[in-house]
Amino acid sequence: QVQLVASGGGLVQAGGSLRLSCAASGRTFSTYAMGWFRQAPGKEREFVAAINWSGGYTYYADSVKSRFTISRDNAKNTVALQMNSPKPGDTAVYYCAATRKQYGLGVSQYDYWGQGTQVTVSS
Repeated sequence: QVQLVASGGGLVQAGGSLRLSCAASGRTFSTYAMGWFRQAPGKEREFVAAINWSGGYTYYADSVKSRFTISRDNAKNTVALQMNSPKPGDTAVYYCAATRKQYGLGVSQYDYWGQGTQVTVSS
């Protein structure tokens, strides 16, 4: 099993930057692909970004492509989401997740979830 703890959320101005981090427990972290999802009030949870086990492949939702960057450090059991030039529309609770698949773009493809961290982007 993998336990995930997300952190780094907060209030940020549009056009600024914010870095989310997700710490994973367990010695098998490097065997999991990781993803970030978000959920705004009244909306379904949606895919943001994913990274394969080695970090060699990354995937992004069109809405965040070129603004957000996902990365991982297998030595430290962490995955990060660098958010540059956020917009008010990026306001949501952000979740990190782990999957045994090579990668996943959908909520149902992930096996483990962190507790979420709130990101609020002011205009």
